[in-house]
Amino acid sequence: MPQLIASVEGVEIKHVYLQKDRTTLGRSPDNDIVFDNMVVSGHHCVFELKGLADVFIEDLHSTNGTYINGAMVRRQRLHDGEVVAIGNFRIQYVQASERPSGFSETTAMKLDPAGQQVHAVFQVLSGSSAGLEMPVVKAVTTFGKPGVSVVAVSHRRDGYYVAHLDGPVKPTLNGDSIADVPVQLSNHDVLELAGNRMLFRLQM
Repeated sequence: MPQLIASVEGVEIKHVYLQKDRTTLGRSPDNDIVFDNMVVSGHHCVFELKGLADVFIEDLHSTNGTYINGAMVRRQRLHDGEVVAIGNFRIQYVQASERPSGFSETTAMKLDPAGQQVHAVFQVLSGSSAGLEMPVVKAVTTFGKPGVSVVAVSHRRDGYYVAHLDGPVKPTLNGDSIADVPVQLSNHDVLELAGNRMLFRLQM
């Protein structure tokens, strides 16, 4: 499944799977992807999914433009690995999903008693991205909204841990505030971050 990985100055802020025919991006809250920054127009651009994996980006007459490889674009097909630039936001397009095979509902999972592999995923429960799944595939992954609330999720030998990284709004885990001291995550914990609720799940 095609996906978009958005970052600011190298810090990942959003991970979106393109499941709809049209996924809009802009500053207004009615967009599918919301970047609350003045360099972003109210309705800045749209990602159109054609067929199973062909994705086109179209600029919606934005004020500051949409760029790929330094060139302003109006409408063009995205290629695997290309990076879209909007102000200081960078959005990498990944054509094939990196989601581990264990997440596929149609794939029979093989359990190896001698060494089971556990994969972690956050499922968004609220907001415009409700239903999206964001795999935790790196040693340290950041989630949240810069300037509001950001957490770091780290993968260690004994499990997954979450800690408050940045922002004045304290995130909560199952209703309790999270500090900058890492807290171990358990299956089906609910993380509330920058107004979004996310379900933490472990799968083998």
